[in-house]
Amino acid sequence: MTYSIETFATVDAWAEAIAARLSETLSAAVRDTGSALFAGPGGSTPAPVYRRLATTDLDWSRVAVTLVDERYVPETSPESNARLIRDVLLQDRAAAARFIPLYTPEVTVDRAAMVAAKALADAGGRFDAVLLGMGEDGHICSMFPESPTLKTLLTPTLKATVLGVPHGRDGMAPSLERLSINLPYLMSAGRVILGLKGAAKRRVFEEQSKGDPKVQPIAALIAAGVPLEVLWTEEG
Repeated sequence: MTYSIETFATVDAWAEAIAARLSETLSAAVRDTGSALFAGPGGSTPAPVYRRLATTDLDWSRVAVTLVDERYVPETSPESNARLIRDVLLQDRAAAARFIPLYTPEVTVDRAAMVAAKALADAGGRFDAVLLGMGEDGHICSMFPESPTLKTLLTPTLKATVLGVPHGRDGMAPSLERLSINLPYLMSAGRVILGLKGAAKRRVFEEQSKGDPKVQPIAALIAAGVPLEVLWTEEG
């Protein structure tokens, strides 16, 4: 199965389009149900989207924000995805939103995953809107190639949850323990946008979309019928 990719000439146009779609979906959820739940990634790629989204005129006091994955580090760490969310997205009008972290300082990463799963379930257990990024190895969230938890994260018949992700073996990613939502969370979401930048990531997406859904996250998204929209700009 192939998937259409929407192309944008500049990062500015790409970021504006993604922010507008996320805002539209979150506003509709607030209007229709009284609340909305958004999940997004860390890293540098989503920063221009978050800056625009933060200025959106919606009732942010009714929006909860979380992450699609997180390194098992406190927010004081430069490796923290939560740090980016707080510094870039939860500003301006979006400062009124409630943040639900995936990281908590538990005894183990698996225990922290259980705490995060309960917090998301208490917040409604379904994402109204999700923004995803993709690494050049094809990983989304913390679904890394060859990871011991990869097949579990990609199993479509499990309940939506958060799982601990161990260090990669023999130098494979990730270098730090992580927490990640699983595929069923994306399957149940109202809207899922994958934002890609640069020619290399487009090639990876196109290759992986034809791959094995049991071990390749992009193929798994497509095979599972995730409501996916792919927006790409060649400008890196």
